[in-house]
Amino acid sequence: MDALELELKRLIVSSLNLEDVSPEEIVSDEPLFGDGGLGLDSIDALELGVALRKTYGIRIETVSDEVRRHFASVAALAAFITEQKEARS
Repeated sequence: MDALELELKRLIVSSLNLEDVSPEEIVSDEPLFGDGGLGLDSIDALELGVALRKTYGIRIETVSDEVRRHFASVAALAAFITEQKEARS
């Protein structure tokens, strides 16, 4: 498992207080929102956005289709964070 993906899974579990889920149980390419995967909702998205900003310095100004794609799965989030880090370098 990719180190960043595991770090993100731990962040998701801790920041959203997912007591019944361990980071290792989250499949990287499963959907985070909606009926499949973790089934997170819009409130979870806001909390996750705050946690990402605090942890990785990533700011999300407006919700768009592109942002939704970045939040689709742990793997998509990891790719987005990596892309943002490279853009700042």
